[in-house]
Amino acid sequence: MTKRDELKALLKENIVNISFTKKDGSERKLKCTLKTDLLPKVELDPNKPRKAENVDVLPVWDLENEGFRSFRLESLISYEIES
Repeated sequence: MTKRDELKALLKENIVNISFTKKDGSERKLKCTLKTDLLPKVELDPNKPRKAENVDVLPVWDLENEGFRSFRLESLISYEIES
């Protein structure tokens, strides 16, 4: 299992506090999840083509700002499951 798969599995079951380095070099902390009961309901347009998934980037739901955010896995500093 890759680091991406491992982190994605944790996010689907938990709220996770993540720290990563932004492109400008500053550190960003993010309280996020991929738990389906905490994500917004999204209607997919079957006529709109889907983008290919970038395996270097992980999109997550930001619980504090209520929006999707993403970060590059190589910029990950740390993560901790919220209890």
